Amino acid sequence: MNGTNGDSAGHQQPSQRGGAGGRRSGGRVRMTGKQRREQLLEIGRSVFAERGYDGTSVEEIAERAGVSKPVVYEHFGGKEGLYAVVVDREMQLLLDMVTGALTGGHSRELLEQAAFALMDYIDTSTDGFKILVRDSPVAQSTGSFASLISDIATQVEDILGLEFKSRGFDARLAPMYSQMLVGMVALTGQWWLEVRKPAKAEVAAHLVNLAWHGLEGLERHPKLVGDRRN
Repeated sequence: MNGTNGDSAGHQQPSQRGGAGGRRSGGRVRMTGKQRREQLLEIGRSVFAERGYDGTSVEEIAERAGVSKPVVYEHFGGKEGLYAVVVDREMQLLLDMVTGALTGGHSRELLEQAAFALMDYIDTSTDGFKILVRDSPVAQSTGSFASLISDIATQVEDILGLEFKSRGFDARLAPMYSQMLVGMVALTGQWWLEVRKPAKAEVAAHLVNLAWHGLEGLERHPKLVGDRRN
């Protein structure tokens, strides 16, 4: 082998070894655009959960990713754009988990499935949940936790609507009651996230116990017991 070929092989070897998305330049992995975008989303998700939107900077995200700030701007247009994509992804994941969990059965079992889906999301996607429970500073594009609760409550309306009809209640009230039930589970989930006890299954059982037996004793025309009327 002559000197020219040996020198050439020495220069070509790193790029040949790395392949697409795995080349090395100065010891650093060169990612494809798609790989870099996913990396930035994961890092952004982690930092937003840790520091909140206001406490997060493009500089920190870029530093953790090992890139320059312009790379973050190139993919997302800035912090707001990155945050919007992170929130949209988390909202879709949670909605998918809830709708996927509602596989049928008795109304109480469906209620249990919905409660478990929310608790499972909180348990397995803790960073995402921390992000969602904060009010979004870009609400016009990403929505807020309140709007997410509303979306999930829509999935529960059908359960309550059928239950109301079978008991002779006004089914038009089902949307309001579904908001109450989902809100109760979500707020309990926030509390449980910090204490992590009792066990998830036990929390779900108590949530369903309160919700179901509350529905069992529901009055058709509830009245206030105090003096206030407006």
